[in-house]
Amino acid sequence: MTDAALDERPVSLLPDKRKVAASFSRAATSYDSVAALQRQVGKQLLALLPSDHRPSCWLDLGSGTGYFSRALDATFPQAEGMALDIAEGMLRHARPRGGARYFVAGDAERLPLRDDSLDLIFSSLALQWCEDFAAVLGEVRRVLRPGGTFAFSSLCSGTLQELRDSWQAVDGFAHVNRFRSVTVYQTFCRDSGLRLDSLNVRPEVLHFPDLRQLTHELKALGAHNLNPGRPGGLTGRARIRALVEAYEHLRQPEGLPATYQVVYGILRKVP
Repeated sequence: MTDAALDERPVSLLPDKRKVAASFSRAATSYDSVAALQRQVGKQLLALLPSDHRPSCWLDLGSGTGYFSRALDATFPQAEGMALDIAEGMLRHARPRGGARYFVAGDAERLPLRDDSLDLIFSSLALQWCEDFAAVLGEVRRVLRPGGTFAFSSLCSGTLQELRDSWQAVDGFAHVNRFRSVTVYQTFCRDSGLRLDSLNVRPEVLHFPDLRQLTHELKALGAHNLNPGRPGGLTGRARIRALVEAYEHLRQPEGLPATYQVVYGILRKVP
C-alpha cells in the first residue's frame, strides 16, 4: 500500500456517529480487559478467510485497540496494513502497539481511500454501529481490487435478548441497542454487487454472576445503550431492583446468560 491509497476527502460525521466515536474513545483503555467475546469472534473470522488469499495490502475496518491489526500483520507479514476506526481514542491507544503501517480516523460509510486500493478488508464486530450498511458495502466494493475479499462479523437482532426482555418487564424504553436482522444482512449482501461466498449466524452465550458484572462489561467496551429514544437521567433504584428480579428468572447453572447473535460474512469482488 502506498500513500496514494489515501484519499484526502473530508469525512462527515453525523451526531449519532459522534456519540459512537466518543463512547468507544472513552473505552479505549478498558476495552481489552473485557473483550473476550470480541477476540473469540475475531479469531473465528480469521479462520474463515480463504486459504488461497495472499493480500499485498489489507484494511482492519473498525480496528479498535488494534488487536486484530496485529493478528493480520502476523498472518500476512509481507503485506502492508491499515487500521481505520471512527474513534480517534482507539487509534491513539493502538498506534504505539503497531500492527499496521497506517492508522486512519474514518467512517466505514465513506472510506477515505482510493478506488481499487485494497486486497482484503477485515472487520470484526464494528459494522453493527453503521446505520447504512448498504453504503458500507458500496464503499467496500469501490476500494477492493478485483479478486479482493471482504470478511466481516457483526451483530444482528436477538443480541442481548435476555436483557431486552427483562427491561420489557419493567418499562417500555429502549435500554438495549437494536441491531438489524439477519434477513437485512442477506438482502444487502445479495444486492451489493459482490459475490457472497458465505453468510452465517452463530449464537455466542456468555454467563455472568450478576447483572452488575454484565452492565460493567458493556460500559467498559463502550457498547452500552446508544439508541435514540433511550431514557434520560438516572435509572431509579426501584426500576433496577425490578430489572434484577426479572433477569434472575433466566438464571442458569453457569450464571445469568447474555446471548450475542453473531453474523459472519465472506464476500469477494469478482474480477
